Amino acid sequence: MTKLNIYLVRHGQTYYNIYNKLQGWSNSPLTEKGKQDAKNAGERLKNVHFDAAFCSDTTRAMETIQKILDLNQADSVREPVAAPYFREEFYGSYEGTNMDWAWYNAGAPHGYNTFKEIVLASSIGQAKDWLKEADPFHDAENNQEYWERMNKGLELIRHADLPEDANVLWVSHGNTLLSLVEKFGGGKYDVTVRPKNGSLTTATLTDHDFKIEEYDK
Repeated sequence: MTKLNIYLVRHGQTYYNIYNKLQGWSNSPLTEKGKQDAKNAGERLKNVHFDAAFCSDTTRAMETIQKILDLNQADSVREPVAAPYFREEFYGSYEGTNMDWAWYNAGAPHGYNTFKEIVLASSIGQAKDWLKEADPFHDAENNQEYWERMNKGLELIRHADLPEDANVLWVSHGNTLLSLVEKFGGGKYDVTVRPKNGSLTTATLTDHDFKIEEYDK
């Protein structure tokens, strides 16, 4: 069984982050702070040798991960594998809308007004299901659809022909990190608070398991 050390970095700040807009498969550019977030992450990880690097095919993730790899001084891979499996949750017709308004529409029919209320009462998976229900087009990913896609990303990493104990860089997204931590964090972390842009979460990945080691550092 191969054990991989996963270094999960949330992408740098974007304009949609500032504007409190849902940003799943849609995109907005990194702000100047977002570019600095990427640089700070690169400086922090510059002495870590990465045998592989993965990110979604969104520009905010690709720009962040490329800056980290460009700053690396430990003979790491120079280019990431970008794939749609690693994208943020797809929010359907709520893409680009105010985050608070979208989660209110998802939760209000069930007696909850905010994302935090939904998660505390149930789970992030339930929030995904209810957002799909609230989407007039029902295009938003529900929990099953989301994990079917994300599990393909995990399998892509598992089958990347990497040596035992290899270090893997993965630039990810806010809700995806929360989803991973909720599912694999053993209940040790507050998943009602989004991770900081540019922050580091570490995990170990084996043939049959994924375990969060540290979150949002």
